Amino acid sequence: SMKKYKTLKEFYPYYLSEHEHKTTKLFHFIGTGFSLFFLVQFFLTFNPFNILYALLSGYGFAWVSHFFVEHNKPATWTYPVFSLMSDYIMFWEILRGKHKIL
Repeated sequence: SMKKYKTLKEFYPYYLSEHEHKTTKLFHFIGTGFSLFFLVQFFLTFNPFNILYALLSGYGFAWVSHFFVEHNKPATWTYPVFSLMSDYIMFWEILRGKHKIL
């Protein structure tokens, strides 16, 4: 059975271990980038479809990479809040060059 994580600090190393392939990180980076774009659009327009687009793009890219690249279950299903926070942490770490995606 899976370990129970109580803090983001405990969870994040597990999250990274579930994202070992560069392709998975690339898909997450693209999806998170689109989700940020649509969240900004939401706050500029207050069009609720932008929230839907943010969710679809963020989770869509991520889940495709888990099913077809990593062949594992997305952490979102067990730890939705820690997983979402970790997506954004990894996004910024990729921007800073800490993780390679190409």
